[in-house]
Amino acid sequence: MFGNYKLNPAIINTMPAITPFIPKNILLMPNAAVQKAAQLADCISSSLKRHAVAHCVFPYDYEHPTQVPQIEGHDLLIVIGGDGTLLRAGHLCAPYDIPLLGVQAGRLGFLTELNEDCLESGLTRLLSANYRLENRMMLQAELIENGGVQQRWDVINETLISRGREARPIEVRVDLNEGYMMSYIADGLIVATATGSTAYALAAGGPILPPELRNMLVLPIAPHLSLDRAVVLAEGAVVNLRAISDFEVVVSIDGMPPLALSPESSVRVTANKKPLRMVRFDEPNYFYRDLADMLQRNPVLKKDAHE
Repeated sequence: MFGNYKLNPAIINTMPAITPFIPKNILLMPNAAVQKAAQLADCISSSLKRHAVAHCVFPYDYEHPTQVPQIEGHDLLIVIGGDGTLLRAGHLCAPYDIPLLGVQAGRLGFLTELNEDCLESGLTRLLSANYRLENRMMLQAELIENGGVQQRWDVINETLISRGREARPIEVRVDLNEGYMMSYIADGLIVATATGSTAYALAAGGPILPPELRNMLVLPIAPHLSLDRAVVLAEGAVVNLRAISDFEVVVSIDGMPPLALSPESSVRVTANKKPLRMVRFDEPNYFYRDLADMLQRNPVLKKDAHE
């Protein structure tokens, strides 16, 4: 069905492991729009001062950033907020191979590692190098126009091509390594990482992939008379997406503001050479246990149950 699809060995890349270390210069980035994030940042800062660890605090407006902190020179970024906050911070630190530790101060915490209840014990373990670093595969998305790359993005969760303001399905043609795979008639198409399999892809009915998998997930949104199954591709795949529609079509990366595509545009998605490095305290089998617990504690479900 996928023709002469072959892996591109040049894209396949093994992410080198990093030995846990005691951080010497930490950047704290609380979400400036969340009061609890500021309070937790004060608690973390006080603890770091007691341990004589160099650090600075940079409240960051993740939705409307006007100033970006100096990332280089730090050896750890602690981000305080929800999963959306962590995604924005991940885009800042991943290009510099700076590990990321997420502290939950928002509603959802699939990606965050610590919360208010375990904050002090987590910091103790962090400052004794009693943790592990988990390499999360990212993608690279490129906007191709006029025969060249016009824009390039790092992708932690997903690349999305979807209809714009018109409530009409679009056609998205998918080519793999220059060979035709299939076309979808749908509201849109997601190409996600394993990390992103618990985000928009999960909401669209996709499978859940454990975070250590180095695969791409291709998933249509509300397909119409098209294949409605997700397709899992190997890391070395080169995925080319082209939308065909008489109406507006947009591309969005990790939930960021969408960019309109022209009829001649295409989006190429490959494995990223850089990983997102995340601090983890649990054993590698934590994922499904935490996922089940998170789904049962979904604050939206709890809200609905009390209405």
